[in-house]
Amino acid sequence: METINTQHFKEKLEAELKIVTEDLQSVARINPSNPNDWEPIPQNLDIQEADKNETSDRRTAFDQNIALVKDLETQFNNIKDALKKIEDGTYGICEKTGEQIPVARLEASPAARTCTEHLGPEE
Repeated sequence: METINTQHFKEKLEAELKIVTEDLQSVARINPSNPNDWEPIPQNLDIQEADKNETSDRRTAFDQNIALVKDLETQFNNIKDALKKIEDGTYGICEKTGEQIPVARLEASPAARTCTEHLGPEE
């Protein structure tokens, strides 16, 4: 069993969290009715706008942001969970088997929740 340098991974996760948060803030905002949820920044989709192509382009961009926000929010939550596991002393443990996740896997994906044999759709 390899020793996991949690300080090293904490630093990596905090740096990654900063980037993901900045990315999220560029396309989303915290939902005012649920502070644990991010929502895409609404576009001006005024149907009275003279240029229907502009309205269509804005709608397309908004739809793309919905998918992007979902992916970024998943990353954000996985990073936050990994940081909490470091605090709790449970970082690097596969959620499926309870075995240690290989350090090489954590280096590649510091917020990994499982070993490679049990990858889920969110990873």
